[in-house]
Amino acid sequence: MNPQLTKQDTQTEFLLYKTADNKIKIEARLYNDTIWLPQKKIAELFGVYKSTISEHINNIFQSGELSKIATVRNFRTVQKEGTREVQRDIEFYNLDAILSVGYRVNSKQATGFRIWATKTLKEYIIKGFVLNDERFKTGNSMQYFDELQERIREIRISERFFYQKIKDIYITSIDYDKDDEQTILFFKKVQNKLLWAVSKNTAAELVYNRIDIKKPLLGMSSFDKENKKITKKDITIGKNYLTEDEIKLLGLIVEQYLSFAQTMAQQKTPMYMSDWIEKLDGIIKFNGRELLENAGVISHKMAQQKSAILYEKHKIKETEKEKLQSLSELEADIKTYKMIKN
Repeated sequence: MNPQLTKQDTQTEFLLYKTADNKIKIEARLYNDTIWLPQKKIAELFGVYKSTISEHINNIFQSGELSKIATVRNFRTVQKEGTREVQRDIEFYNLDAILSVGYRVNSKQATGFRIWATKTLKEYIIKGFVLNDERFKTGNSMQYFDELQERIREIRISERFFYQKIKDIYITSIDYDKDDEQTILFFKKVQNKLLWAVSKNTAAELVYNRIDIKKPLLGMSSFDKENKKITKKDITIGKNYLTEDEIKLLGLIVEQYLSFAQTMAQQKTPMYMSDWIEKLDGIIKFNGRELLENAGVISHKMAQQKSAILYEKHKIKETEKEKLQSLSELEADIKTYKMIKN
C-alpha cells in the first residue's frame, strides 16, 4: 500500500489509498496534517452500507468518544447530476473518526488502513509533501510535475539553500581551505557570474541600478514581502531586483550547475576550485548567455551607500503613510460614535 499524491488545489492535497490486492482504491483528502473522507467513501473503505457508517458515527459522538466539532468539517465538492456539475458542501470525517468506525466494522481492514495512514502522514509532516510516483512515471501528472520542478528551482536559488549547496560543492575541491580568503570570495564570484548571465548586472549593479524609491517595494520585483516590512538587509540582495523572466532563467542555470556537481560527486571525479568556475562558465555559455569577465563597474560599497540612503527615505514615507492611515481610522471611529450617539 503506497501513499500517492494525485492532485492539489489551493487548500488540500488528495491521496490515493489502495490495498495490496487493489480491491479497494479510495481518494482521501489530506488537510491540516490528517486524512478526511465522507461517509460514502468510509463505507467503501470498510465494505459496508453507508447507513451502517452513519449509525457507528452517531454512536461515537453520542458516547463522547470523539467530538463532532474536532473531527468533522465541510468540504466543497463537485458532483455530476445528470449532465450538470453541481458544487455542494459535504461533511468529511478525519482519521480519528475513520479509525473509530474501522474498529467497529472490520479490524483487519482498519489495521491495514491505519498502517498506511500513519506512514503517509509521517512522510507528509517530515517532508512537507507526498508524491504519486506511478502517475509521474506513466505521464498522467505532467502539469503537476512541471509545477513541482518550478517550486524546486525557486528553493534552489534561495540565498540560504544556494549558498549551502555551493559550499558543499566547494568542500569537495582538492585544494579547498576553509580559512583561505579565496573560499570567502568563491561564493560571491559564482553569484555574480550567475546574476550577470541572466541580467548583465553584478549583485552590486542590480542593487545600484534598480533600486527606486518611486517603485513598489523599492523596485524589488522578485521580493516576496509576505506581510512583513522591508529590512535594510532585503534591499542589499541583488537577486531581489531580478524580473520574473530573469528569475526563471537563473533557476534553470542553477539547476544545471548543481546537477553537474552531483554527477561529478557520483563519479568521484577530482575537482579543483578553478574547475568549478570553469564548468560554470561552460554551462553559462551553453545556455547562450554572456560571461562576466570583470568585477563590474559598481562596487559593493557604492551599492550599500545608495541603498542605505533610499531605505531611510522609504522608512520616512512608510511612517507618514501609517500616520495618515491612523488618522483616517480615528476619524472614521469618531464619525461612527457620533452616529450612534445621535
